Amino acid sequence: MDFLAHLRRQFVYDGWANREVYAGLKRAAQPSARSLRLLAHILSAERLWLERIKQQPQSLPVWPESSLEQCAAQMEEIAELWHEYMEQLSPSQLADKVLYKNTRGEPWTSSVEQIATHVILHSAYHRGQIAAQMRAEGKEPAYTDFIHAARQGLLA
Repeated sequence: MDFLAHLRRQFVYDGWANREVYAGLKRAAQPSARSLRLLAHILSAERLWLERIKQQPQSLPVWPESSLEQCAAQMEEIAELWHEYMEQLSPSQLADKVLYKNTRGEPWTSSVEQIATHVILHSAYHRGQIAAQMRAEGKEPAYTDFIHAARQGLLA
C-alpha cells in the first residue's frame, strides 16, 4: 500500500472513530462538559487544518462550545470534506508546503503530509482523553482501536 492510500485509510478510520465516540457520548445520556468540549475541539481542529491547507479563513474557534447535535452535524461534514480532499490529492502533492499562522499568530510552514498525519494523531489523542474521562465517570467509552475497525472490515 502506498503512503497516500495509507493516509486515505487513516481518514476513513478517523471518521469512523469520531462517529463511535459520538455514539458513546449519546449512550451516556448526559456527557460531561469536558468530553463534549474535547469532541467539539477534535472536529474544529480537523476543519481548521483543512482550511489551512486550502488557504481558507478559519471558520470556527479552536475550542468551540458545541452541543452533541452540533457535533453530529459537524462530524459528518468534516469527514466528507477530508474524504473529498484526500481523493483528489496526488502522491506528489503530499510534499506541497502550506504556509499558515497558528492560533498565536506565528507563521509556520508544514507539508500536506505532516498536516494530515497531525490531524489523525491529534484526534486520536483527544479521543483517548474522552475515553479516560468517561471511565473516570463510571461510563463505558467507545471502543475506537484501529485494529478493531480493521478486523471488522470497517475501513474498506
